[in-house]
Amino acid sequence: MKTAATLTAEAAALDAADPLGGFRDRFVASAAPLVYFDGNSLGRPPRATADRLARFVDDEWGGRLIRGWDEGWMELPFAIGDEIGRIALGAAAGQTVVGDSTTVLLYKLLRAAFDAQHSIDPARVEIVVDRDNFPTDRYLVEGIAAERGRTVRWVDVDLSAGVTPDLLRGAVGPRTAVVLLSHVAYRSGHLADAATLTRIARDAGALILWDLCHSAGSVPVHLDEWGADVAVGCTYKYLNGGPGSPAFAYVAERHQEALAQPIQGWMGAADVFAMGPEYVPAQGMRRFLSGTPPIVGMLAMRDTLEMIAEAGIDAIREKSIALTGFALRAADELLAGRGVTVASPREAAERGGHLTLQHPAMREVTALLWRQDVVPDYRDPGGLRIGLSPLSTSFTEVVTGMRAVADAWDTVTGRA
Repeated sequence: MKTAATLTAEAAALDAADPLGGFRDRFVASAAPLVYFDGNSLGRPPRATADRLARFVDDEWGGRLIRGWDEGWMELPFAIGDEIGRIALGAAAGQTVVGDSTTVLLYKLLRAAFDAQHSIDPARVEIVVDRDNFPTDRYLVEGIAAERGRTVRWVDVDLSAGVTPDLLRGAVGPRTAVVLLSHVAYRSGHLADAATLTRIARDAGALILWDLCHSAGSVPVHLDEWGADVAVGCTYKYLNGGPGSPAFAYVAERHQEALAQPIQGWMGAADVFAMGPEYVPAQGMRRFLSGTPPIVGMLAMRDTLEMIAEAGIDAIREKSIALTGFALRAADELLAGRGVTVASPREAAERGGHLTLQHPAMREVTALLWRQDVVPDYRDPGGLRIGLSPLSTSFTEVVTGMRAVADAWDTVTGRA
């Protein structure tokens, strides 16, 4: 069994050899002793973002005022959308836009996809979703099914894994309109076989909507190559867009004219400033906008997108696997004999960028760790979730945090 000292020495060696280690210094408070295990919920801000936001306030907003809309702001949702598509989604230009919250964009694309499918084939009345998908996804599916008087087809999954090809094959068929899946499961970190699952859905005549919230910027995504139909993802996790930063939506070019998004606003009209008596949708991705774009909220993610492009998503994924693999080894060694289980895939190819440690005491453990400046998050039932953002997390931070988890568990359970 490895001692804590041995793991600490291993972490130092891994950090010294890490080709992406220098990126950590580009984030605010990276030298602080705080251990951050929640980059898969809210990413650290890049140092460059403070300067970017200050320049925007002084030069663009303060200096150009409303002229800024004519000088670039109107096209920013598409320009940044194309950056996200090129750098993080494997998507050609003209298919990604930044706009509303994740929930609103999921609603728009799910409703649009369902209505399009049902209009082509009235027998397609089901939306397929797994019972362990993120709550917003499940709630939206239920709400849209109720709105349209249709049916939810639930897929039961192992909470420490996710949707497999066999499970999806058993759920789709001639009644399926849309399948909604997460690329990386929010609870377990299970990484779906997206190419195979996309093919299964499409072979059944359904459209598939991918939730990329826990994968964009951490795991390679190949939407065009997979043949994906639509996708949505947030930008405040691995893209470091900041609290509540707007989400992105992807619609494959072949579907853009056929999908009628349900929240018709002035920004999605064919002639935005015509202010006409009736709504005529724009061509292309503009039709998926509704209201005024959240310009300030889009700015911060550009710095991380530049870093992802510089590092390369494949190198980021390689470090992510190394970080989670090291965290797994540390959990096995430091938490041995405590009844803590790993509720995440152990095979590197089957997990994304976070792990969940399971035990009934983990809610109290998490609360104690937060008071000690060690910040994981908690997910019922009994799951302490460790999110490891590859550009801002070091191996030393991992072992320091895992030692703190063990100590906190001992304190909470009275073992100390």
